[in-house]
Amino acid sequence: MLYQSISLVGAAMILAGYIGLQLGRFTREDRLFNALNFFGSALLTWIAVFDWRLGFIVLEAAWALLSIPGMFRRNRLRA
Repeated sequence: MLYQSISLVGAAMILAGYIGLQLGRFTREDRLFNALNFFGSALLTWIAVFDWRLGFIVLEAAWALLSIPGMFRRNRLRA
């Protein structure tokens, strides 16, 4: 039950970022958007490793790694 709860939190974080992006509350450069993606996918990666789901390990690990640069990139001034 604990692992199901953790995976639901991870999925909710990713979905919150995606919904925020679709509603125009985030841009893909926003640190919060990238942090939601990183931490959500990191949680799902951890659960996938625990269950040894290779496809999900690759997907979620790549998602987490691709979110890192956006968390540390300086926000550009918008014109």
